[in-house]
Amino acid sequence: MTASNKAVADPSARRPRPHTVVPAAVAAAAGLGGAALGHRLVPEVGVLTWAVGLGVLAANLNLLPGASTAALGFLTKKLLRVGVMLLGFSVSFGAIAALGAPVIAIVATTLVGTMVFTNWLGKRMRLGGPRSLLLGTGIAICGASAIAAMEETAGGNEEDVTAAIAMITLCGTAALVAYPLLRGPLGLSGPQFGVWTGAGVHEVGQVVAAASPAGAAVVATAIVVKLTRVLLLAPVVATVSVMRRLASPVAAGTARPPLVPLFVLGFLGCAALRGTGAIPASALGWIGNVQVAALGAALFGMGASVHLASLVKKSGSLMVVAAVSTLFITGIALGGVLLFVAHS
Repeated sequence: MTASNKAVADPSARRPRPHTVVPAAVAAAAGLGGAALGHRLVPEVGVLTWAVGLGVLAANLNLLPGASTAALGFLTKKLLRVGVMLLGFSVSFGAIAALGAPVIAIVATTLVGTMVFTNWLGKRMRLGGPRSLLLGTGIAICGASAIAAMEETAGGNEEDVTAAIAMITLCGTAALVAYPLLRGPLGLSGPQFGVWTGAGVHEVGQVVAAASPAGAAVVATAIVVKLTRVLLLAPVVATVSVMRRLASPVAAGTARPPLVPLFVLGFLGCAALRGTGAIPASALGWIGNVQVAALGAALFGMGASVHLASLVKKSGSLMVVAAVSTLFITGIALGGVLLFVAHS
């Protein structure tokens, strides 16, 4: 498909008419506000998960003005890139380096192993390449943010994204309940539990909820381990992009996406800028809020393009793969912790 043909086939790729942008922006803002309220009422469910869920409900209950659909798709693509790029400001190179080589190796090995295993299992269960890759990315790295960042590279659509996020929510919620209950029987120390939680639980919010019963020091360790996984988002997206390009050559004269998406390079740039120490802590807090708002509005727009009946119809195999992959990352992370993290 050429670039011009793609623009015709994909309404979100066309620049919308000005009079449709305002209702689309209002709808996205309302969805973001509802997601923030939902998170306040049920903190265990993150803003991004609430946003995609409300988008699905709004679309399937016909609450969105029809004229704004194309404009909402256009805004979704733009906001998604901004949100993923700003995610780089959450990464602290110094804190990650302080973890030490063994913990970083546990994170990297667990991440790569989980992605490979989930893709293999997803294809065996006939989920399709894009859906398997998106699910594996979300479980291995950082949930909804990683899934959204991988969408274009994976060749997935909004329904694939929404289905993967739904499974991340379900399995991550189970994990945040199970991890604290398993700490005692497994005999894990505070540092061990922090590393295990950060390396094995899906979303950042779920990591905080799972580690909280063990105290503030364990939460701090878990968050840094989790952000190590977030930092690996950029090289993972770039690697997958290269592999897909090598596996599927494009005919001469056909437009193709960049080797590494520009917003992924922006993510690395933001992480590097934070590493200079030039950004004050107060500004990082505001940037974090903007990042969540941009991704929340974008995921509301993604959810608004999903047909619920089709999503539910195809969720059986996806649920099995998500559950097994969650057990896989949990087991691999635990094995690494027991072998390489001192009991202190």
